[in-house]
Amino acid sequence: MTIAIHQVYTQDITIRRRAMDEAKIYNVCLQRVKFQITNAKQRLGDALSETRLILESYNTGDIAEIVDILELYDLEEHTREALTEKLDDLSYTVSVLVKDKISFDYDEKGNLGLYLLLSQTPAEAFGKADAILASA
Repeated sequence: MTIAIHQVYTQDITIRRRAMDEAKIYNVCLQRVKFQITNAKQRLGDALSETRLILESYNTGDIAEIVDILELYDLEEHTREALTEKLDDLSYTVSVLVKDKISFDYDEKGNLGLYLLLSQTPAEAFGKADAILASA
């Protein structure tokens, strides 16, 4: 009986891990982001002095194009504020799932990009948010 329960439990964990690795949050592929993060950290090695690294650029700042690229079709208002809020929510969710802090931001040319933030660990960043929520 114990062996059968263990096998079911192990299979369930394997299925959930595989589903999470292959999951897409809107059009952000978690497996691709994890791969990009790993490569970025390996390239930098011990020289992690940068506070943020670009993982990918979408080469546009146009709201309609960003909605199409990231498949944010449930964005009700096509305004910079609404898009920023949606991207903040999306980056938080993806950060939790990949266990590294990521963020969407614009470069000096106005193009949206996905960045790896190295200044805080995810636990530090999310711990602060959780503390704020708990005190409310």
